[in-house]
Amino acid sequence: MTAACPACAALPEPAKAAGAAPDLVLHLPDIHCAGCIGEVEEALNAVPGVAEARVNLTLKRAFVASGGVSAETLIDALASSGHRAQIFDPGLLGGQDRSGRDLLMRVGVAGFAMMNVMLLSVAVWSGADHSTALLFHLISALIAVPAVAYSARPFFGSALGAITAGRLNMDVPISVAILLALFASLAGALLGHDRAAWFDAALALTFFLLVGRYLDHMGRSSARSAAAELAALEAPQAVRVVDGVESIVRAADLRPGDMISVRPGDRLPVDGIIVEGETDLDRAALTGESQPDAVGVGDAVAAGEVTLTGPLLVRTLRAGSDTSLRRLADLVASAEMQKSRYQGIADRAARIYAPLVHILGAAAFVAWFLATADGWRALDVAISVLVITCPCALGLAVPAVSTVTTARLFRKGMLVKSRTALERLAEVDLVVFDKTGTLTTGRMTLLTEMDDADLALAAGLAQGSSHPVSRAIALAAESRGIAPASMTGIREIPGHGVTAEGGVRLGRADWAGATDVAGQGTALRRADGTTLPLAFSEELRADAAETVAEIRRAGHEVVLLSGDAPEAVARMAERLGIETALPRMSPEAKAQWLNDAKAQGQKPLMVGDGLNDTGGLAVAHASIAPSSALDAARNAADLVLLSDHLAPVAEALRAARVAKVRMRQNITQAVLYNVISVPVALAGFATPLLAAIAMSTSSVTVSLNAIRGQK
Repeated sequence: MTAACPACAALPEPAKAAGAAPDLVLHLPDIHCAGCIGEVEEALNAVPGVAEARVNLTLKRAFVASGGVSAETLIDALASSGHRAQIFDPGLLGGQDRSGRDLLMRVGVAGFAMMNVMLLSVAVWSGADHSTALLFHLISALIAVPAVAYSARPFFGSALGAITAGRLNMDVPISVAILLALFASLAGALLGHDRAAWFDAALALTFFLLVGRYLDHMGRSSARSAAAELAALEAPQAVRVVDGVESIVRAADLRPGDMISVRPGDRLPVDGIIVEGETDLDRAALTGESQPDAVGVGDAVAAGEVTLTGPLLVRTLRAGSDTSLRRLADLVASAEMQKSRYQGIADRAARIYAPLVHILGAAAFVAWFLATADGWRALDVAISVLVITCPCALGLAVPAVSTVTTARLFRKGMLVKSRTALERLAEVDLVVFDKTGTLTTGRMTLLTEMDDADLALAAGLAQGSSHPVSRAIALAAESRGIAPASMTGIREIPGHGVTAEGGVRLGRADWAGATDVAGQGTALRRADGTTLPLAFSEELRADAAETVAEIRRAGHEVVLLSGDAPEAVARMAERLGIETALPRMSPEAKAQWLNDAKAQGQKPLMVGDGLNDTGGLAVAHASIAPSSALDAARNAADLVLLSDHLAPVAEALRAARVAKVRMRQNITQAVLYNVISVPVALAGFATPLLAAIAMSTSSVTVSLNAIRGQK
């Protein structure tokens, strides 16, 4: 059965899922950085039996191919590494994210307390006598201690979890710095020390760190994970119909065969078949197509689509986690987790850097104490070093860009499947198109007048292939009321055509044995050995010429490789302005041509849809398949077009180049920040307050650079 929408057609069937496909999703409420991703994945992958575990930081979820390992075992493994986890249940979570509100509340408390303590500090700095200054220090302590205990809890909790598990993360130096400033000030106040207290500094440190984390949270929210958007399209409930009686049930409780009622304005909760009613379907959220589709009895519908004009009675095919919408969301989430070469560099750097922060802090304290014999001054410098060297910006440099770009491409009608697709796509300098089904819509019309016997024979052979030529012949036979001839031993040969017992063939004219085929690329070989050339008309995709022109303007060479006859290929190349067009290309020839291009140093992108393109898609530097492509082609491609338009190809090339530049910029910025700030802090020129502002500014700048220019 044909899938309801192009986006759904891009998905693999559940039964065909790979062995390492995730079968368990865990919610991780506390993760917040690249270090957490590495720790969670390491902990889960270390559990015997687990095939693969991947973490999506934006969704705060771990996708686990559990291999039969229970969720409880995995949660215990995460707990031992310092991370809370629970089985993900969309119904329980309700899509609510309270972390932003919680951070904002803590920011408010820290800011209010900081202002009050600073007012007291002004009195001390203005020359209050010893007893008055001591009183103000004690009042400041009463304000600062509970405020820090509440506001800095996100840092303390994360740091404690890491230390309990015997490791270090980015929140450990932050927590150490806050606690050092607070307890040193408290000790000074209780002991009546003349030195100025750091209650305001501890609160300011907490305040600015929280502001930075809140702005980072807002930046991620504005980027809005495409997977989260898809998850939001799920309808939680459905109206089940049993013997004409309607009842409201959880959508996840529906089973194949259940009948559901869908009213105008409702979002479909399941994949199914319409058994009663007609309507216009809004599929924009899944395909990007703004025009509604008219559907009726017998048509397939998918979860997430919206009925606009009429009520429907739908028989359920797939529900819950098996729907096309859920599988599409999982694919997008997997794409958002992609790790490129740059991600690997940033991960390794952040992992090495975290222990180094503590070593630098301790070294700064010892060096300054030996040089000045002033413990308070040495402590001041050590706190500044701990704060300013936090590798948060380095950890955010690549994931922020990857998530934003993948989500942006999805909204433009492109599903990124491969982990390294963006990086390879950014290196492409040559774009190779297939013709039929790629530059054209794949909808063909038979032009040759055929007698009933020939058409029945051709239609019988056409049953063995889903090629556009076969579909055109089948449609022509159906329109004339001619039944396909009975065939045995039907076999499709990629790049050539279909054959059956008796020596009959339908396919490339030279393969079928036709000799005089001027202008025709397809022929029918009858049982007596005679051949009949067949002519078809093809429908060019509406934006094919514009897309090819845009790709060429961007500086890429464009080539057309087709298995069709020279005349048809030449006409298509002329219409599109493609200078290099090679006809009669077998699957092996296409793959060899691409390999030769790579051997000459080029980075080809293959865009194709058929079995004869699968080899080329596999060997090309990067590959894209339309959603209408065969399963084998979609599985081999790095990206899948979700709509009937080709424009996202040019958009993907442009977005990948921008993403690569942004990743490099972010990594460079994070490294430069540390190269400049660390010596400043070690030299004693940065107070804890300035260090907090500098570190927060660096992290926020990286996030803002990732979402800069996003549409």
